[in-house]
Amino acid sequence: MHSGLVNPIDFSREGRQAGHLAIPYSIDRSPYYQIRIPVLRLKNGEGPSLLLMAGNHGDEYEGELQLGRLMRLLDVAEIRGAITILPMANLPAVMAAKRCSPFDGGNLNRAFPGDPTGSPTARMAHFLEHELFPRHDVVLDLHSGGTSMAHLPCTLIERQADAARFERSVSLMRAMGAAHAFIADNGPTAPTSMGAAARAGTVGLSGEFGGGGTVTPETMAFTAAAIDRLLVTLGIVERPVLSRVPLTEPGPLQLLSLSRHSQGIYANHRGWFEPAVALGATVSADDLAGWYHDLERLDQPEEELRFAESGIVISHRLHCDSQAGDCLIQVAEPIAS
Repeated sequence: MHSGLVNPIDFSREGRQAGHLAIPYSIDRSPYYQIRIPVLRLKNGEGPSLLLMAGNHGDEYEGELQLGRLMRLLDVAEIRGAITILPMANLPAVMAAKRCSPFDGGNLNRAFPGDPTGSPTARMAHFLEHELFPRHDVVLDLHSGGTSMAHLPCTLIERQADAARFERSVSLMRAMGAAHAFIADNGPTAPTSMGAAARAGTVGLSGEFGGGGTVTPETMAFTAAAIDRLLVTLGIVERPVLSRVPLTEPGPLQLLSLSRHSQGIYANHRGWFEPAVALGATVSADDLAGWYHDLERLDQPEEELRFAESGIVISHRLHCDSQAGDCLIQVAEPIAS
């Protein structure tokens, strides 16, 4: 199927192939310009097939850095089966340090199923859903909170009608070792990568691996361990590749649900947000969530913000300066695991 994208990878070929996916896109500076997206393919005999991708949003760095490292460290002789690595799926956004592409404003994680004759973001989404995802048994799409959000580290899967594939997703999500996880229920037409994976008939895994437009030793270690656990669980490698300390057995997994507007607190005018609770805190309805200051009216006291629902604090806004419509803080509801 034509995707509007030049793909140099022969997926049937054994060995190591490194190259670039190329999206032709005429710009003022260069009429025959190509957006060149790095890709690595390793194949060694029969076995499971895994796609690892990051940079779906450009300002989410844990996955981008760890997958770049994995590309340098992984030897084709050490694997069984096949692995494709795409560390910067939305390359223009990565290079601009933005969530969305500066070329077309495209949010890749809202662009599926894409369009082979559309904008660069739409063409990339089409290639992923129709050509790349179906060639793999499992897809892991690594995310984080991005520049404006702190996020509780967690994994995520999409609920699927196919019972066997859904159970496989749950099992692999548990094996990745996060303490918290979401089962999203966005429906079969979801414009996200996980919706696309479900439509492509593959197991889709995702998660939030950090935030703040930065990385820390803790978030990098969490990301490395999750990738290594998945590789080992699938049987693609025998031992961890990225982790700098021995992997421990995964602990208990708390499943969470985020499905209602009332689980978040949203700004209704410009202000400056001060959180009162930390990520991971357990709160009750009417507990203090934070304060909203108005630096343009210093004679007015700050506004107390209180949770409408109980739950676990999963994210809060990092940029103090906020506009009407910004989500300031969210809680998720624990559900039986």
